[in-house]
Amino acid sequence: MIRSIEQPGAEKKRSVPSAPYSRAILASLVGLTAAAAARAEPADLLVRSATIVDVRDGTLHQDRTIVIRGREIVDVTSDEAGRRYSADRTVDARGRYVIPGLWDMHVHFGGGEALMAENKALLPLYVAQGVTTVRDAAADLASHVLEWRAAVADGTLLGPTIFTSGPKLEGYRPSWKGTLEVGTPAEVDAALDQLQAMRVDFVKITDNTLAPETYLYAVREATRRGLRTSAHVPMALTIEQVTSAGLTSIEHLDYLVKAGSPEEGRIAADFTAGRLTYAEASQALSESFDRERAMRAYRELAARGTFVTPTLNGSRIIAYLDREDHSRDPFLAHIGPGLKATYAWRVERAAKDDVAAIERRHRRYERLETVLPMLEAAGITILAGTDAGYLNSYNYPGLGLHEELELFVHCGLTPLQALQSATLAGPKFFGLEQRYGSIEPGRTPDLVLLAGNPLDDIRALRSIDGVVLHGRHLDRAALDALLGPATPAAAD
Repeated sequence: MIRSIEQPGAEKKRSVPSAPYSRAILASLVGLTAAAAARAEPADLLVRSATIVDVRDGTLHQDRTIVIRGREIVDVTSDEAGRRYSADRTVDARGRYVIPGLWDMHVHFGGGEALMAENKALLPLYVAQGVTTVRDAAADLASHVLEWRAAVADGTLLGPTIFTSGPKLEGYRPSWKGTLEVGTPAEVDAALDQLQAMRVDFVKITDNTLAPETYLYAVREATRRGLRTSAHVPMALTIEQVTSAGLTSIEHLDYLVKAGSPEEGRIAADFTAGRLTYAEASQALSESFDRERAMRAYRELAARGTFVTPTLNGSRIIAYLDREDHSRDPFLAHIGPGLKATYAWRVERAAKDDVAAIERRHRRYERLETVLPMLEAAGITILAGTDAGYLNSYNYPGLGLHEELELFVHCGLTPLQALQSATLAGPKFFGLEQRYGSIEPGRTPDLVLLAGNPLDDIRALRSIDGVVLHGRHLDRAALDALLGPATPAAAD
């Protein structure tokens, strides 16, 4: 073999192509780049290098690219394979955990026409806290909420997807405004006709003045029509009666205490006969609560497919108003003055309680904390919902859901179970599991990017780095802008 030997001290020469040859190489490279770009599949938004949290089983999928086109996820793949896509907007999610958007399954918009603008101004607050869907559980602004539902759907209003009951069903001369008053089967039929014409997403029924037999007829007839129902439970009826009639979801955990009392039937009869006040009946149910009986009842509810929305945080706030001063809560800056004024009703009522009444408040709430994990153990689907909105003091849009989920974990649920209540349970209630609740092709692109892993610590849900709402990415700066002071429009 003959080797080329350089002389000591001689400079090593580099081979430099002639200028025409260099231009040819450059042109070839440009052509290859253009060809690659032409072959790239177009997308509107790419979220790259994400760690996806599968909320169904808690699996983490690292270094994934989420491909979004319009209002649909079209691919979820490895970062390497994701290079075949190009988009005008790319989000670097390296070091971030991505979950499906959060659902608050019990909110209210109300207070009358004078507070319409202030209620509308709450919508961005939900988005800023990672809540991409809400279920409006009725108040007195139903026509406006229906308009907002349509405007969010067509992209002309920034806010969470809205599912709404429209006006709720109640009896004659109810305490709450904006209701459909019914007292006979014919009136229930007419009210349901009206709600179906409004294309409501479910039917809300409350127990303030509605006669028990009319209540049961309303549940049965709505169910017969294929409508989902959400309700309070009258003291005059048992949990078994309302759920066997077909009730889809029970709102507020305190009603579930009834099912654990061996005295439930007698207390219902005594209340109906006027021998017990509502407060006395509630106290008697709580004091006679039996865990084994309750678990049997809860397993029956699970077998029927009954959902429960605990709204635990609202109960906690009222129970401990004697200990906690919320008058300087930072979040109050985002709430309009008219809505803040509605908080006074519950606050002033609680302030009238004497020492014994305050202690009873505490004990009732502490009972609820023991019931929550029993529902999970029985197999009931728990819906995360806050009761946020007018009247419900210091229970704030968006933030209240974080507090609700943290309470779930405090009571004994795992972070994954708490997360499932706010991501999987809502779609299940509406039969929309094929569109929401997971991050995979065909799903709606509602996502939350987090700096921490919520499976390790549920409080990581507060570490929001960005939100993808209906396919539109909002970074931290955009979310901060949504969390500005109450707008002048809301303050008028």
